[in-house]
Amino acid sequence: MKLYFAPNACSLSPHIVLRELGLPFELVRVNNKTKRTSEGGNFLTVNPKGYVAALVLDNGEVLTEGPAILQYLADLKPEARLAPPNGSWERVRLQETLNFITSEVHAGCSPLFSADIPETVKAHFKEKLYKRLDTIESTLTQNDYLMGDFGVADAYLYTVLSWLPHFSIDIKRWPALARFMDRIGARAAVKAALAAEEATPSV
Repeated sequence: MKLYFAPNACSLSPHIVLRELGLPFELVRVNNKTKRTSEGGNFLTVNPKGYVAALVLDNGEVLTEGPAILQYLADLKPEARLAPPNGSWERVRLQETLNFITSEVHAGCSPLFSADIPETVKAHFKEKLYKRLDTIESTLTQNDYLMGDFGVADAYLYTVLSWLPHFSIDIKRWPALARFMDRIGARAAVKAALAAEEATPSV
């Protein structure tokens, strides 16, 4: 498999999961501005949507969209228990959690990256994001992980929350989220993924 990634992007979550599962894969860096890859190609020929992550399977199929990639990877090695079994009620709950992260937290962060949006407008987006983080804070006050034990949703949430310093948002406002970030950041797979991305030459 090949994972197309960009630094500080949501592609970190499937990268973490690949390493948690011990699956063989090749890491290919993408320049988000030029769409060139470290292989020398045009990323748009891999994913016409133009954004990471993209996972190229050994049979040539390309899978995009983080929540779909995460669940696909977890199902390759179900004994690792990074996602509940397909068809179970617990799997539906996982999908609910992934949808919340992608539509409310991930998407809630997206406008904050834009240099074209005035700070007064960003303040509105931040207030909405804070309410979503309050919801997750409530969950993590009672549990170390989103779904009981560490799983794919935690890798995704960790990735998205790692962007908060770029927006001058202090995660210490949510003590349980801060502890969560320390807990996930200490995992060997997370450290290895971050180190590997840092070591990949820019495109």
